[in-house]
Amino acid sequence: MRKSLIPILTVVAAIFVIWYGAAVALNMAWAKDQATRAGTNPSFTELVANTWSQKKPKLPAPHQVAAEIWKTTGEMVINGRGFSKRSLIYHSWITLSATGIGFLLGAGFGILLAIGIVYNRVMDMSVMPWVIASQTIPILAVAPMIIVVLNAIGISGLLPKAMISMYLSFFPVVVGMVKGLRSPGAMQLDQMKTWSATKGQQFWRLRLPSSMPYLFASLKVAMAASLVGAIVGELPTGAVAGLGARLLAGSYYGQTIQIWSALIMAAALAAVLVALIGLIQRIVLKRMGMA
Repeated sequence: MRKSLIPILTVVAAIFVIWYGAAVALNMAWAKDQATRAGTNPSFTELVANTWSQKKPKLPAPHQVAAEIWKTTGEMVINGRGFSKRSLIYHSWITLSATGIGFLLGAGFGILLAIGIVYNRVMDMSVMPWVIASQTIPILAVAPMIIVVLNAIGISGLLPKAMISMYLSFFPVVVGMVKGLRSPGAMQLDQMKTWSATKGQQFWRLRLPSSMPYLFASLKVAMAASLVGAIVGELPTGAVAGLGARLLAGSYYGQTIQIWSALIMAAALAAVLVALIGLIQRIVLKRMGMA
């Protein structure tokens, strides 16, 4: 167990070293300029310390981001303001709500579409190319259109963001599920036919169990894509809540530390969600005797 942690800790340490070094390189010009304006001649060590303590750095140091995250999560929870509008927990919950709805809609739609593609040749020849083509359109171009159309029919708030999440998350589920449903070999299918199995029995007892590893792999990708969609969906609406709104506010006022704290929070949220799917995968596959 300890040996397995060594590579992980080495990579993490390397990331922090590179991050701190990049912060020095990018923030040094501002530190020198401030020293010149003040008429001082600080040492290199003092300049380095200055690059790691600026209020609006080009690249904040890791400890600055960590302090901001603690300030907007841990401290607020301790003070009983965990869900105040300045808390990252509150903004994460807003984004998570849209992510969850979009993921469920996208996964459900993707599974149904995959079943239709596998069992209907017309859908396979006509729908599948459009499914692939839909992902060539940049999400930043699609998001405003979805929001405008839904607002025109009186739908606003959480649902437009969920629809954008669904748009990004259904594609990996379709591709993975189609591959999974087609994974049984010809010999397995022929054996089912010799047992006079109907198409429904072939689906429930052969195709669906065989597709489970593919499905869970695609769900992990879909979950991450759904989170990205929820964040992107908050940008063109000028939202005041959510991690996307936090990023937008930070960019307006040059608060790079706020931007990076929101990014790290989004990455942590994605890691937790993907790990949750991985846990469900292990439980399901173990009960199916496939783990």
